[in-house]
Amino acid sequence: MQTSFLTGVIEGFYGRPWSFETRTAYADYLQLMGLDTYIYCPKSDPWLRKRWHEPWPDAEFAQLKALSSAYRCRSLRFGIGLSPFALYKNYGLKQRGLLERKVDELNALQAPVLAVLFDDMPGEIDGLASRQCEIVADISKWSSASRVLVCPTYYSYDPVLEKYFGQMPADYWSQLGRELSAGIDVLWTGNKVCSDSVSVKDIEDIQHQLGRAVVLWDNYPVNDGAIRSDFLYSEKLADRDPGLADLLKGHLCNPMNQGVISLLALQGLADLYGRGSIELRPIMGEQTFEQLLMDKDDFQQLGLSGLGTSRCRKLAGVYGAMPGTAAQEVAAWLRGEYTFDPACLTD
Repeated sequence: MQTSFLTGVIEGFYGRPWSFETRTAYADYLQLMGLDTYIYCPKSDPWLRKRWHEPWPDAEFAQLKALSSAYRCRSLRFGIGLSPFALYKNYGLKQRGLLERKVDELNALQAPVLAVLFDDMPGEIDGLASRQCEIVADISKWSSASRVLVCPTYYSYDPVLEKYFGQMPADYWSQLGRELSAGIDVLWTGNKVCSDSVSVKDIEDIQHQLGRAVVLWDNYPVNDGAIRSDFLYSEKLADRDPGLADLLKGHLCNPMNQGVISLLALQGLADLYGRGSIELRPIMGEQTFEQLLMDKDDFQQLGLSGLGTSRCRKLAGVYGAMPGTAAQEVAAWLRGEYTFDPACLTD
């Protein structure tokens, strides 16, 4: 399997997903920033999660094929994140057949990266790590992907995971590390689900327990949680140790529901690895960009609650009158249209 360093975005949030137009545009955005990977796994896609065993409708599958082609044509990595919900609770002959059929469907997308995601599912069961490793081994055998990643059920030290998904089985991380094939990488969000900072020591600690390197699933600037959905995060990604590049197998950011506005924060990922830059004025529009320079600190620090109803309504009118996706993302957020998805439990 390929072991090159992955940098880019993982669309792995709850709530209102990106449009396919935004996802396609990100092929250009990532290329400009010198980043190389996009993984499609919005929690709202039922054919990746709760209804994983069913095929996508023809129209949605055609869009995914076109999306994969757009990234392939730019020599970027396109990935899919499959979340076979709670499959490890009952993985018999029938379920194994359904999973193989799903992997065959994924193979038709020609995605070089496949992420197997066990995040945000109940985990307090006997033999969790072994069963998950068995599932991943089968998927790896059937998949044509050149890179396979795994997100554990317990993907951080954050106690909120045990609060919502049950007590982590003893020896979970070390057993997972021992039983996964050597070429498979583990996704990790840092010491918290949404980590304010990530240091070399933080990563060394978990890699010691796993016995292997990890890919950082960085939950910044994601804003899908009960608290975080109140804010737009525009400050560049920061407080990530430059030495992480020597330890990690990759660094992927989970962006906001507002895809174009997320570019403000994602510039920090490009800066961290020194691979490129992007000029946002022509993408967002001169008028929108200048307005954001005035408002972005309040959007990040005060949020909707702090701005108040009257100011939100006024600013929604200002942004709503401007052309372009970026302005409309801000206007919709100000109008409260990015409603919190209660399925997101780990703010």
